[in-house]
Amino acid sequence: MTGRMTSTTTSRMTSTMNPITRPLAALLCLVLCLVPAGCGQADPFPEGSTMARIRDRGVLVVGIKFDQPMFGYKDPATGRITGFDAEIARLVARDLTGSERNIRFVETVSRERENFISQRIVDLVIATYSITPARARLVTFTDPYYYAGQDLLIRAADTRIHGVADLDGRTVCTAIGSTSVDRLRTEVSGARLEITDTYSVCVPALLSGRVDALSTDDTILLGLQAQHPDALRVVGKPFGREPYGIGIRKDDLAFRDYLNGLIDRWLAGGEWERAYRDTIGVSGATSESSKPSSR
Repeated sequence: MTGRMTSTTTSRMTSTMNPITRPLAALLCLVLCLVPAGCGQADPFPEGSTMARIRDRGVLVVGIKFDQPMFGYKDPATGRITGFDAEIARLVARDLTGSERNIRFVETVSRERENFISQRIVDLVIATYSITPARARLVTFTDPYYYAGQDLLIRAADTRIHGVADLDGRTVCTAIGSTSVDRLRTEVSGARLEITDTYSVCVPALLSGRVDALSTDDTILLGLQAQHPDALRVVGKPFGREPYGIGIRKDDLAFRDYLNGLIDRWLAGGEWERAYRDTIGVSGATSESSKPSSR
């Protein structure tokens, strides 16, 4: 049996059967039509593709940050990963596996993103991952799903720092492997940089006065500031624009095209806006400058 059964064939079969066997035949037809090939539907994913492998495995493995409120943050009380990047990852899992719960998050700090992708530790990385030419030589990026601007987080009582030009001679903390490092070196060569593995290490250094500022993307800073609303503040003068992309294995163009199609669908269908509203939007930030244009 080929698995393809038309309504005409079905009616012929059932009309020639006695009342006892007729319900069994109808049940067989129903079971066959639950299988895509049984109803003449093509598999949406090419055999051997990344999409097909993830679907067959039933779980999407995502590299994400655990220490960035509003983007990728592991709640110490519940263990749940929250934030905009986490919601984008769940949308991918829902489309590939049928449920946003079929996902496993792996903590992926900035300097390990390319390694985790090339070594197949994760299927993709969604971790405030700025698209740059240097990184694009090692991994393949989707189109941008988010735009950020680099800014400064300082102590609330500090009246000396009003913008990036005021960092000359001061100590600024940021994370290794981020584009923030390169931009700081270009914009203010006189700043002393303290480079750490994660931005969460910078926060206590800033609170204690050991460093004068923390610099990275503005929405990441908003999340860190929200944890210490009376002690820290964002300067609010972004310098530079950062396009975030989903990182995947180099030259996996079928997977890239599939993900780009999802991003377009989320932008047009409202899923992107809902993810923003429920995460970054709780800070009072608006999405006008961060949302990519629908293509």
